[in-house]
Amino acid sequence: MKNEFRYTNSNKRYYTLDYFYKQKFGKKVYKISLNGGFTCPNKDGTKGYGGCIYCSKLGSGDFAGDKEKDLVTQFQEVKNMMEKKWKNGFYIGYFQANTNTYAEVDVLKKKYEPILKQENVIGLSIATRPDAITEECLDYLTDLNQRTYLTIELGLQTIHETTSKLINRGHDLKCFLEMVKKLRERKINVVVHIMNGLPYETKEMMLETVKYLNGLDIQGIKIHMLHILKNTALADIYQKHPFHVLTKEEYIDIVCDQIELLKEDIVVHRITGDPKKEDLIEPLWLLKKFSVLDDIDKELEKRGTYQGFQKSILNRVHERMNRYVKRNDLVIDATIGNGNDTVTLAKMVLSGKVFGFDIQEKAIEKTKEALEKENLTNVELFKTGHEHMIEVLKDYQNKISFIVFNLGYLPGGNKKITTTVETTRKALDDAEKLLNQKGKILITVYPGHEEGEQESKFLKDYLKGKDFLEFHNTENKVAPYLIQINKQTKREQN
Repeated sequence: MKNEFRYTNSNKRYYTLDYFYKQKFGKKVYKISLNGGFTCPNKDGTKGYGGCIYCSKLGSGDFAGDKEKDLVTQFQEVKNMMEKKWKNGFYIGYFQANTNTYAEVDVLKKKYEPILKQENVIGLSIATRPDAITEECLDYLTDLNQRTYLTIELGLQTIHETTSKLINRGHDLKCFLEMVKKLRERKINVVVHIMNGLPYETKEMMLETVKYLNGLDIQGIKIHMLHILKNTALADIYQKHPFHVLTKEEYIDIVCDQIELLKEDIVVHRITGDPKKEDLIEPLWLLKKFSVLDDIDKELEKRGTYQGFQKSILNRVHERMNRYVKRNDLVIDATIGNGNDTVTLAKMVLSGKVFGFDIQEKAIEKTKEALEKENLTNVELFKTGHEHMIEVLKDYQNKISFIVFNLGYLPGGNKKITTTVETTRKALDDAEKLLNQKGKILITVYPGHEEGEQESKFLKDYLKGKDFLEFHNTENKVAPYLIQINKQTKREQN
């Protein structure tokens, strides 16, 4: 199945950090994790005690450097190892462990500036909390951003305040939102950390977090799976009051749904975690990181979806076409409009044929122009309503593989000329007679105008007892949605 995601040069169906770096800097870029010896305001009593209940003793920097070593030594040790395998790369110093802006600016400068002076370092990535960046720090970050490629990684984990309090996050959503705004006013790149599988959160709650982030000006996201680690407050809670831990299959399903929802221009920095084996209590499947990544790729490919897929119902239309339409098929575009679906179908059935219907001369002309532009000749157009399909194609009963309806009016045309309940009813009845045994009908419904609302109500009754699927890309009740009707055999109908 065709991968229609544009920000990729591989099998990935999401906007990977590797792809982003190669496009921006022209070569491979490596992030080197560092431990700057910072603490956290949620541990030392400034904001709270104990930190987030899942946080490890190393402040979520389990694979950062050894804080007993100076930062340049940490950096060079990792860089030297990388250069043995990969030559001529660029580097980003990644301040990972604990809260990496939680110090006076003079202290920050002593930690950040030496890393910037290292050969082939093109930027810094700084992990921190939204409540741990002072105005003075913001001024310094603004200066850094003018001198190097700077990214600030903000921990959020969830938008849900009840969960945030449960995990002892120590700040609210308003605090996070205000810091994102301040950073973006200074044109500083923001990456947000979220976490799936937090205690008692439902799948819908996890999806709501991504939907919320889509409305913000952020440049990247890190998706984590909750780790239950030894010697953490979370481990104590889990042992005393066990809660459901996501299975590998549940996690993959949720991540794929989140990727489909996520705006296509947000870079995905991470979609799983790296717990230390000796510290991990649950889930043990996280230890097979590359298996999880591979299975996410496979699931997106199986679905025929990609990052940002849910943005438009048109993406779902194309996914259904790609899934079912074959090269030799006979297909119908029952409402050709501007010819977009007709052209798409014609490219798919190069050894077959497309029959197109519309009552408007303007639609016929536009579609002919679009077909000529693509040098497509396997299409026959009829200037008549779709309610007359079976009369025009009487010799093709039980031979059509796929029929597309786009109900409503011609985009950019006369909105008073529209499909109606009466014409659609007859067209659908006849369409089922034209379909072969494995045939499909695809209907895009737009209830956002008077006749469309009536058609939507009619279809709810019409579909009773039929084999159908319904797809909604948004909760907006007047947004376009998609219906797929599968041909039923006589036995199924009885």
